[in-house]
Amino acid sequence: MATTRRDFIKTAGLAAGAALAAPAGIAAAPRRAPGMAALDGKTSIPFKLGLASYSFRAFGLDEAVAMTRRLGLEAIALKSVHLALESPPDAVKAAAAKVRDAGLDLYGCGVVYMKSGDEIRQAVEYARAAGLSLIIGVPDIELLPFAETAVRDSGVRLALHNHGPTDKIYPTPESAYLKIRDLDPRIGLCLDAGHAARSGLDPAAEAEKYFDRLLDVHIKDVTSADVEGGPVEIGRGVIDIPKLLRTLVRLGYGGKVSLEYEKDEKDPLPGAAESVGYLRGVLDTL
Repeated sequence: MATTRRDFIKTAGLAAGAALAAPAGIAAAPRRAPGMAALDGKTSIPFKLGLASYSFRAFGLDEAVAMTRRLGLEAIALKSVHLALESPPDAVKAAAAKVRDAGLDLYGCGVVYMKSGDEIRQAVEYARAAGLSLIIGVPDIELLPFAETAVRDSGVRLALHNHGPTDKIYPTPESAYLKIRDLDPRIGLCLDAGHAARSGLDPAAEAEKYFDRLLDVHIKDVTSADVEGGPVEIGRGVIDIPKLLRTLVRLGYGGKVSLEYEKDEKDPLPGAAESVGYLRGVLDTL
């Protein structure tokens, strides 16, 4: 029997309230940490919940880290607004150390737009200085051979991000997949669930179809499954979030599922907390 949204919201509300009640800078303990073995007979969750720091783009790095911890999330991928791509290597290393010292798994950066070989080199050098395993990016299509060489030389993976029906480079996961399926497997996809839905696609089906190249997931919800769909708290929109999470668990996806909360730029924490609570509520039913 399918669990209803009301059941999820009851659990989500408890988790969201706990997250907001925690003192700033102190992580609210997850009910059951994703990625840990199941000790209570429930399904083991193979992935970590994280944050795409674009969610907190109106705030500085220290505030973004504190809010991420307050949500009880385990991992983060930094947008350049929080650590500029052109920063000197020593500054990148120091900022990365600060994030990790706060208890977060700093695993990636992005979304990074790359329109030249120099910009690809810059992104790779930045990732290496920060000790990142993944660049979430949008390289121009003609630069993919150059990107493949950079990935092979550095060992840093590259996940192409779909940006929806108005994007001219990689609007859908398929549009990216067709360009990279014969390239080094360390070039893959970052599935953006919201933009997939805005393209009229089922994010769960997209995850399964292109699972062999799925390196990262940006999870969010939207108001409608078309070009007009806008950001909304997870669980209030049209995406079947439980189906997506069930699919990722069934497939054994071991990457990150990172919240990208684009609503309420100046006051994102309440909606982000509600969204994280909903995700945890779903995961606790699996």
